Amino acid sequence: MRILFQGDSITDAGRSRNDEARLGYGYATLVEASLGLEEAGKHEFINRGISGNRIVDLYARIKADIINLKPDLISILIGVNDVWHELGENPNGVDADKFFKVYSMLIEEIKEALPDVKIIILEPFVLKGCSTIEKWEYFEKEVPLRAEASRKIAEKYSLPFVELQKGFDELCKKAPEAYWLCDGVHPSAKGHEYIKSQWLKAYYQMND
Repeated sequence: MRILFQGDSITDAGRSRNDEARLGYGYATLVEASLGLEEAGKHEFINRGISGNRIVDLYARIKADIINLKPDLISILIGVNDVWHELGENPNGVDADKFFKVYSMLIEEIKEALPDVKIIILEPFVLKGCSTIEKWEYFEKEVPLRAEASRKIAEKYSLPFVELQKGFDELCKKAPEAYWLCDGVHPSAKGHEYIKSQWLKAYYQMND
């Protein structure tokens, strides 16, 4: 089974552009480690997450970085940059309605090209941190809209949905936000471990 991880910097996590075997320091590598141990030799893992990507960026590279790779399973985590990029000097975010429309096109075209592919949708998330606190009201309002759009995509196409925000909120009762997400957006090692644990639950449910 060829497993493809797609998304933004949370998925990218410093992956190599020259060596497919180096998946970065994030949840993709942790998934590889767990499945590689439990189901030895049964998988090939590819990480094509790109830091800074929005849903429109992911859609723009659907051919080269998804369809051409012919994965058996695609994991998608996208959404926070669609919010974050609206805050720059040259706002370039993607509103929730367009996010849903482009995400729908992405899934439909993937399924048309790869009718047997399995897809897992992960929920975008955010916490208070050094990168989010200044505009927290905006993040707190807008990221859940992209999360809800992601949930609706999963429901529309009958795909597994990995809920993450509620879990991160609960984890913050055990340790501060920065323990899980270093800056409010990017996971620490512990945060990546949590994502991995939820990812694997969805994977095993799909393959029962």
